Amino acid sequence: MPDPLTETDPAVSEAIAGERERQESTLEMIASENHASEAVLAAQGSVLTNKYAEGYPGARYYGGCEHVDEVERIAIDRASRLWGGDHVNVQPHSGTGANMGVYFAVLEPGDRILSLDLSHGGHLSHGHHVNFSGQLYEVESYEVDPDTGYVDYDALAAQAEAFDPDLIVSGSSAYPREFEWERIGEIATSVDAYHLADMAHITGLVAAGVHSSPVPHADFVTGSTHKTIRSGRGGVIICDEAPADDVDSAVFPGSQGGPLMHNIAGKAVGFGEALEPEFGAYARSTVENAKALADAFRDRGLSLVSGGTDKHLVLVDLRDSHVDLTGKEAEETLAETGIVVNKNTVPGETRSPFVTSGIRVGTPALTTRGFGVEETDRVAHLLVDALESPDDDAELERIAADVDDLCATYPVYRDGGS
Repeated sequence: MPDPLTETDPAVSEAIAGERERQESTLEMIASENHASEAVLAAQGSVLTNKYAEGYPGARYYGGCEHVDEVERIAIDRASRLWGGDHVNVQPHSGTGANMGVYFAVLEPGDRILSLDLSHGGHLSHGHHVNFSGQLYEVESYEVDPDTGYVDYDALAAQAEAFDPDLIVSGSSAYPREFEWERIGEIATSVDAYHLADMAHITGLVAAGVHSSPVPHADFVTGSTHKTIRSGRGGVIICDEAPADDVDSAVFPGSQGGPLMHNIAGKAVGFGEALEPEFGAYARSTVENAKALADAFRDRGLSLVSGGTDKHLVLVDLRDSHVDLTGKEAEETLAETGIVVNKNTVPGETRSPFVTSGIRVGTPALTTRGFGVEETDRVAHLLVDALESPDDDAELERIAADVDDLCATYPVYRDGGS
C-alpha cells in the first residue's frame, strides 16, 4: 500500500526518513533521549491528533470526548501505579510545562525559589534568567560542593534558612548522583517552603525501583515522559489531593489550552510497557551500563563530575584531561564517528553555554537497542579514542566503522520503524 505521506508531501517524508536513518546509523548517547516503541509511535500518530478535549475526563468543553476520556483515564491509572501519589495530571506538554503548572498553582510573581544552579546540573525551568521561571520569580541557586561534586545538604539548609524561599526545587538535568529527597523535604519544611522534586530524567528509573522515589518526600513531583520511561513525549505532575484542583487549573486553563490527546495516548502506551516485568530489567541495565561507562572513562583518564554516577548519565569535565578541547569541539568530533552526545556546562564553568567545558553522556537509548555492559564498554573506549585523535581522519574513520558495526548488530527498529 502506498505511503500517503510520501505521495502527498515528499519533502517532509524525505526529512522523516532521513531522521529515521540517522537514529538507526548513530549511537544516541544524549542522556535525555531514547527510542520509543513502535506501539508508542503508532499511538502518537493516531487519529487522536484530530480531537479537541479542553478540560478533564468527564468535564470537557467539547462533545465527542468519550474515547479520549478513556485514553486519559488509562494514562492516569497507569501513572498512579508506576509512581504512586494521590493525584496525577498527564496533560502537560513537557517537563517544563509540568513545572510551570506547579509554580502557577502555589506561587505568586515575585515569590522565592531555591534551586540547583544550571552549571551545576540544574535546568532552565528551575529559575534560569532566560526562562519564564527566572523572570517571574526571585531565584537563588544552590551548588554542588566543588571538591566532591555532590550537593552539600548542610550548606543547602543554611542557604534556605538565610534566603527563606517559598519553594525549593530538587532534581536536575545533569547531576549524576541521587538526590536525598527526604533531607530536602525536611529542609523545605524547616523554612515553611514547598518542595518540588523534578524527576524529569529518572521517571523510568524511579518507576522500576532502581532509583529512590521523591513521591513520599515532596509536595509536588514533576517529570518528563519520554526519557528513561520511553513513553509519549510530554510531562506529568504528581501531588496530594489537597492541591489537586489548583494544579489542574494551573495546567488548564492556566498555562495551556487543549491537551495533546495523541501524546497522552503515547504516554498511556509507554506507561503500560513500563508496568511489564521486562521494563525493570531495562532500567537496571541502563544504570549498570552508565556505571560501566564511568569505569571505562576513569580508566582512560577522564575526569567525571562527582567521580561517577548513580543513574543513567555521566558528566565529563574535559578541563583536566583535554585542556584545549571544548565541549562543543568534542560533540562535533564524536558526531563525525556516529556517536551523538551533547556539550554541557560543568561546575565552575568558565566558558559560554554554547561552548562549554564538558559533555553529558547517557545510556538510555543504547540500552533500548540491547546494549549490555560489554557493548557499552566498547563504546566508551571508542568515544575516548575519538577525543584523543580529533584531527586524525584515519582514526576517526576506524571508529566510525566500529560504530556502524554496532548499529547494524543492534538496530533500533528491526523492521525499519515507522
